[in-house]
Amino acid sequence: MHSYTDLPLGATYSIDDAIDGVCDFLVWAPRAKQVEVHILGAEDRFLPMDAMPRGYFHARVRGAVPGTLYRYRLDAKIERPDPVSRLQPQGVHGPSQVVERNFPWQDESWRGLALRDYVLYELHAGTFTAEGNFEAMIPRLPAIKALGVTAIELMPVAQFPGNRNWGYDGVYPYAVQHSYGGPAGLKKLVNACHQQGLAVVLDVVYNHLGPEGNYLADFGPYFTSAYHTPWGDAINYDKRQSDEVRRFFIGNALEWIAEFHVDALRLDAVHAIVDPSARPFLQELGAAVHSEAERLQRRVYLIPESDRNNARLVAAVDAGGAGLDAVWNDDFHHALHVLLTGETNGYYEDFGTVEQLARAFSEGFVYSGQYSRYRQRSYGNSSLAVPAERFVVFAQNHDQVGNRRLGDRLSSLVSFASLKLAAGVLLLSPFVPLLFMGEEYGETAPFQYFVSHGDTDLVEAVRKGRSEEFSHFGWGEGIPDPQGEETFRRCVLHWESRASDQHHLLLALYTELLRLRRELAPLARQDKHCLEAVPLENSRALFLRRWSNEEQAFAVFYFGESEMELQLPVPAGRWKKQLDSDDPCWGGQGGRAPEHLTSKGEVHLPLAPRSFVLFLKGLET
Repeated sequence: MHSYTDLPLGATYSIDDAIDGVCDFLVWAPRAKQVEVHILGAEDRFLPMDAMPRGYFHARVRGAVPGTLYRYRLDAKIERPDPVSRLQPQGVHGPSQVVERNFPWQDESWRGLALRDYVLYELHAGTFTAEGNFEAMIPRLPAIKALGVTAIELMPVAQFPGNRNWGYDGVYPYAVQHSYGGPAGLKKLVNACHQQGLAVVLDVVYNHLGPEGNYLADFGPYFTSAYHTPWGDAINYDKRQSDEVRRFFIGNALEWIAEFHVDALRLDAVHAIVDPSARPFLQELGAAVHSEAERLQRRVYLIPESDRNNARLVAAVDAGGAGLDAVWNDDFHHALHVLLTGETNGYYEDFGTVEQLARAFSEGFVYSGQYSRYRQRSYGNSSLAVPAERFVVFAQNHDQVGNRRLGDRLSSLVSFASLKLAAGVLLLSPFVPLLFMGEEYGETAPFQYFVSHGDTDLVEAVRKGRSEEFSHFGWGEGIPDPQGEETFRRCVLHWESRASDQHHLLLALYTELLRLRRELAPLARQDKHCLEAVPLENSRALFLRRWSNEEQAFAVFYFGESEMELQLPVPAGRWKKQLDSDDPCWGGQGGRAPEHLTSKGEVHLPLAPRSFVLFLKGLET
């Protein structure tokens, strides 16, 4: 008899000496005294499952081939889909389906990328193309590669209610959304990415499950009322029977990596994971994933998002950290956003100075223990010791765009000159940059919050909740209807616009910045110790100097609204201009900066409003 520890969770089909093979079903259901697997078909079958230690039930079924639909019946009373379903072809309330797990991979030589080489491109599978599925993305991969991106980052693809959702309402972590193309479609996309030399990052949600179709509590204590999150009871990572809950989520992470060949996982909102135990879940998850990566001889990363500015997430385990690989840095975004837009509502009230952007460049987190007016408490810890390659930074992402009242992008908020300035600040930083789909050409379609729930009461609760969520921004009225299909439709990218007018110029600028980032030694070196960021607060400008051996580069980012001549602390020597965002080739007015500068320790440099320049000094200058 098999042990519950050596069987995979869910339905696992395999070929044996029988023509039709067998399927092993393993489910954790400690709240049931008996469990049956209900095989649906022309002749329904209810097959008893053997009770195993610690609340597991197992059955080996002949004839349950890929394509077979099934449910579990608990105590001869209620039927539920498999918590470890790999496919829900009829939605979150329908039966689960046995799937073929094998795939003809063509990425045998792929070992992943070094973290310092990541340039992330975040996208939503449903709005990236008009078709809204994985296969439709594949023809666009060469264009993403040509831009200079090295990794796509998929927003969550775990099965959610209906066909429209950001993905954070998923209720079957192991099931790939059926309307996107299911598990076979995702594998085909990952395979194609690797053939293009692109890594794949998947956003996963281990802090909550969505409200509709969430039947886990019928099986076992997946949740605990001891802690509460914005979504209700917390996931049970530290109370009674939590070992099996951990197995469920860690097993999910390992499956994305081993079976789907995913290169990294972005962990959503880890501040909502409550676990004060001696070995926290995140630490155990990190150890398991890194061990699996070593077994597979691949480079695999865990990249958490946190609202706490907590450098311990990426500190080594033996130093009291979680041992994860990189962390999102919202402070970089907030500091840049306020300088570009002037917005100071909501959490933006904590930002607004050039000095804060300089601190983001020099340290990482802006708030590392200082008092936050918005939070009305001290916030964060020091990130000085965190290497630059362990920060993911952005000028836009799904949260910062989508969690606005109208889901408006920077392209709708600021001038074309400011869009170019944002690109320069982001891509000339020493950190891992993330672009939000369409950012590179100034996409004008909004990214609004959308759902397709089947529960009318839940729909109304979502509408009310969105209005209340934005009240502190003063955005309580006029929220686009999350349930409306038109809300979703208006978010689909206008990909064809990337070839027209200013869109084409912005795309060319992003491409050139990414080329310079790769090829110029001072920019390619991701080292905060080889960087100087000087705020020129009165001039609304930031002077940035980076170096590598004999080569140096400096950039000036000017946020002012009128032409100005800046006095800059430029090291002595002869400098050659590499890029001026005000040059006509980038849609500018002519470019004020000269082609060459000779400095004796200080220069005066004329700059156009909302512009940046980049100069290089080294062997070739």
